[in-house]
Amino acid sequence: MLISGASVAGPALAYWLARHGWRTTVIEVAPALRGGGFAVDFRGAAHLAVLERMGILADVREHRTTGSPLTFIDAQGDEIATLPEEFAGGDLEILRSDLSRLLHDHSLKGHGPSGPASTTSTAPEYVFGDSIASLAETDDGVHVTFERGAPRTFDLVVGADGLHSTVRRLAFGPEKAFVSHLGYYVAAWDLPAGAADLAVRPVGYGEPGRLASVGRMARREGEAGYAGEAFCVFASVELDCDRRDTHAQKKAIAQAYEGAGWRTSELIETLWGADDFYFDSISRADVPRWSTSMGRIVLLGDAAYSATVGGMGTGAAIVGAYVLAGELAAAGAEAGVDIEGDADADGEGEGEGGTGGHREAFARYERRMRPYVTPCQEGGAGVGAFMAPPTQEAIDARNAALNDPAKIAAILEGGTELSAAITLEPYPELTG
Repeated sequence: MLISGASVAGPALAYWLARHGWRTTVIEVAPALRGGGFAVDFRGAAHLAVLERMGILADVREHRTTGSPLTFIDAQGDEIATLPEEFAGGDLEILRSDLSRLLHDHSLKGHGPSGPASTTSTAPEYVFGDSIASLAETDDGVHVTFERGAPRTFDLVVGADGLHSTVRRLAFGPEKAFVSHLGYYVAAWDLPAGAADLAVRPVGYGEPGRLASVGRMARREGEAGYAGEAFCVFASVELDCDRRDTHAQKKAIAQAYEGAGWRTSELIETLWGADDFYFDSISRADVPRWSTSMGRIVLLGDAAYSATVGGMGTGAAIVGAYVLAGELAAAGAEAGVDIEGDADADGEGEGEGGTGGHREAFARYERRMRPYVTPCQEGGAGVGAFMAPPTQEAIDARNAALNDPAKIAAILEGGTELSAAITLEPYPELTG
């Protein structure tokens, strides 16, 4: 099996499949595991239960970040409302780079039929610095060409490569057919050492349609030159920026914040020299069917059901990887088949060239996950307007809600209920 994407969903799926003795290749366009100091979170019983079943919950807790509430301020720097830490950090927050590394390392230690995957042929193969160029699906497998590597044929292909998924584009159609812009953009970058006083405390300054905030993570305090990070959300029509053109993206951000009050101009000035820079639209991916009609290519995580910010995407990716692997294991979809789709050494491979069990596994995976992730996506759709309300009246209403303990408790409870609204099957093929 080929898995595209080595951030969160891909390594999580590789871990579960290694436990069942399957051989996988994980391909990642980045030259190595991605760094970066931005955090992701888990919340609710379902997210934590999957981490515990993976045997990684203690490691995630060991690497958890400890944040602070975000204080909304006016142009003079005076406090007007507070966003509780639980809004952004959930029950458990961790740097995405730490999570990706933990999942990668854990997948290599997964247990196959003969013991630890690292000592058997079930250990995932990771290929960095390459990407998929074409996919040709047949009744017997998927022929894959790569930008750099030699062509190969796999029984199954999983697109776990994010909102801007290459697998989805090649196998399902152009991105514009599935990804909807929700009216906002988000940007984040590390502050330079000379701007440390900007992030003395975590604050956010907002005007209609734009928020500029700064903060500092205790977990990163030991990093050389670390001074904190900036996080911005602003309303905009869909921009015509190439995703690889960081200069054009930075220019768009600077234009969006022209004339803003507080110390926003100082903050934006730090953007130009930032190397560790993140920028994307707040968008939602809606794919009518997560697997192809021939049934050998399937989407996982943000590639299938993204909501860029606030849609509990990291937790949903972890849960989705567990469900997809569990349904494949329950169907016996690929046991005994190597990554090129050949039978095992004794000729008794149990691949799905003829039985079609993987097709039913993909269908069950989607039936279980779609009712769970759709409300999460809908919740994420309002994050831009919550962080950067479009009018001053909307800003005042948001701040009033944040200053009302009962309303805060109701919002947090609603998020917890959404994240827990799935029954996790025990999947004895994985956990037995």
